[in-house]
Amino acid sequence: MVFEKIEGLIDAPFTPFLANGDINFAPIPAYAKMLQKNGLKGVFINGSSGEGYMLTTDERKQLAEAWMSAAPEGFKVIVHMGSCCVRESRRLAEHAQAIGAWGFGAMAPPFPKIGRVEELVKYCEEIAAGAPNLPFYFYHIPAFNGAFLPMVKVLEAVDGRIPNFAGIKYTFESIYEYNQCRLYGNGKFDMLHGQDETILPSLAMGGARGGIGGTTNYNGRCLTAIIDAWKAGDLEKARSLQNYAQEVINVICHFRGNIVGGKRIMKLMGLDLGPNRTPFQNITPEEEVQLKQELDNIDFWNHCNIL
Repeated sequence: MVFEKIEGLIDAPFTPFLANGDINFAPIPAYAKMLQKNGLKGVFINGSSGEGYMLTTDERKQLAEAWMSAAPEGFKVIVHMGSCCVRESRRLAEHAQAIGAWGFGAMAPPFPKIGRVEELVKYCEEIAAGAPNLPFYFYHIPAFNGAFLPMVKVLEAVDGRIPNFAGIKYTFESIYEYNQCRLYGNGKFDMLHGQDETILPSLAMGGARGGIGGTTNYNGRCLTAIIDAWKAGDLEKARSLQNYAQEVINVICHFRGNIVGGKRIMKLMGLDLGPNRTPFQNITPEEEVQLKQELDNIDFWNHCNIL
């Protein structure tokens, strides 16, 4: 099967919650419009940024339906359905196809740990079969699940075996391996770069065309501008923008990363997406003041996404 390859950046959105922990669907239409306005091409929902593993199956389905209803024309909705229960993932895949999602994907489960290529391929095969008409992406993020497997070997194993295997969301530090995956089969698979801090190297060495990011929620204008500058041949501008993106990442690293610190930035921007679910430790009022100060110090409000 041949699928469209993604051009540009897809956002990994946060899941909005009410104070009592229930999902708050109300902000999603404005959220979707804001992302498109700032250059994002779609969303990859229910993933790590969206606290997908803390959602029930019904909540994941409801969230997918809400994003499908809110998505502007041409805005891609890709649904993550990784789970410790492959049968649950398969049912989520069937649901994604039924509601008309653009695509779907799954990361390796945190338990049991997957330690062999064949284990991972079988896991992907069972999930991908749930939505045979949609492109399936494996979400490679071994820091979350310990699946430190060679991705070229994975591509070799799925090639010809999983018909709708479209590619990999590659969230790992090896630009070399990323490039080897991109070159496999003369560029047969769609390799989506997954680390906002190294977009420029992936363009320069890895020939990236698309990516999925988390800091794109609030810093998408900067990150999409890196790609635009690269395409225009303005390396100095691209380098400056990439360095600024790293400054933003340095800030969120002081506040428990993108899932916690980044989600609170959305509130400071004017789009309150609520707290994080347990067991995440939420930002305290004192930390919120400090977070805003650190963002002030890097002139963030003149760079960030526009509502």
